[in-house]
Amino acid sequence: MKTHESTVDQFDAEALKELRPENQLGKTALVLAAVCIAAWFSNIVNGSPLLDALPGMLILYVMVIIGLVVGRFCPFYLPSVAWVSLISIIATLPFFPGNGWIIARLAEVDFLAVVTPVLAYAGLALTGREFAMFKQTGWKLVIVALLVFTGTFIGSAVVAHVML
Repeated sequence: MKTHESTVDQFDAEALKELRPENQLGKTALVLAAVCIAAWFSNIVNGSPLLDALPGMLILYVMVIIGLVVGRFCPFYLPSVAWVSLISIIATLPFFPGNGWIIARLAEVDFLAVVTPVLAYAGLALTGREFAMFKQTGWKLVIVALLVFTGTFIGSAVVAHVML
């Protein structure tokens, strides 16, 4: 039984490695373009003109693609989020050529409007692995999750009350 489990885990690890965004650059670029277009239109929520936010959205798109390409061809593994963050940080450092223009264009993007749908999707995206884990843990996981949510909410309320 141990051998079967390790074979399945190894297969899952290989399958997950192939599904990483940096290993499917073409598909990831298309999906990312669709997400950027949706996020660009969500910029209207706060009354921002669409054309003002377009250069910033294109810059964000290019930063993500560069980070994924670097992650794909780098000789050591680092999660895509780390590469994208690193590229974005470097592009906005004071000594980077054109950083003032980049920051000015990014300032036109309403990040709250952009991030809200992405975080909502990330919170709702469940894979088969999470469902299998939930079946194994059952009702105990629900109790722990409720306690964690409650504790986080109360802790945040206390900090907000003390600080404000």
